[in-house]
Amino acid sequence: MAGKILIKVVAGVVLACATATIAQESAPMNADAAMAGSRSNEGAETESRDRFRALDRDVQDLKTEVLNINRDLLLLEEELLFPANSQVAFFVSMDIGEYFDLDSVNLKIDGKEVANYLYTEREVGALQRGGVHRVHMANLKTGEHELIAVFTGRGPHGRDYRRGATMKIDKGIGAKYIELEITDRVRKQQPEFVVREWE
Repeated sequence: MAGKILIKVVAGVVLACATATIAQESAPMNADAAMAGSRSNEGAETESRDRFRALDRDVQDLKTEVLNINRDLLLLEEELLFPANSQVAFFVSMDIGEYFDLDSVNLKIDGKEVANYLYTEREVGALQRGGVHRVHMANLKTGEHELIAVFTGRGPHGRDYRRGATMKIDKGIGAKYIELEITDRVRKQQPEFVVREWE
């Protein structure tokens, strides 16, 4: 009986030792497997990031190409719609602008309204800093035409102000550029509206 108990105890100790040895041997293998799995995950993430960056570069290149094509199409459309021989462009400019706060410009050619533009504060600020705004472009036949430009806004002392300026346009062959200039008359403390042709 004592021999059987001793055999059971020895068998239990041997079994425990064998289990511990197997556990110790398998632990490095499990760690190696975990490391290998971690490395493969990192590799997959790196590959995924690289693919995303390449895709992003492709999208940016495509956007640039689309913008360039759009610009070329707009230029082509302008050339087709407004050939140089019949083209007339009208620009608004402002010198100082202390006595007039621009709201809108209305253009009539030969009695027909062709443009009515309402300005934002930001656009007026750009004009006061020396900017020029192309308010209208048209095709005109050769010959004489009448331009009427009406400027609306706030004049001296914050009063509503509406002034017109007229000009006879002698359209020949070739493009023509007309400037509608708002200037300050310091001596009279009044705005002045001048329509002139660019040379």
